[in-house]
Amino acid sequence: MPVRTTVDIPEPLHERLRRRAESSGASIRSLIVRAIEETYAEPKKGKRGPLYPVDENPHDLVLY
Repeated sequence: MPVRTTVDIPEPLHERLRRRAESSGASIRSLIVRAIEETYAEPKKGKRGPLYPVDENPHDLVLY
């Protein structure tokens, strides 16, 4: 079951997301979910390391 979460996204980032979603035919939601899935993917067997970048704030996500 999906969980609804509210996140304040800076206006310039939201505008970039909106343009990227529009140009790719995807929703802003799908872009954000995909970025989170790729950033916090389950580690592959045999690999060790943190589940999140240790040199970044895990509460911040920057999409390019």
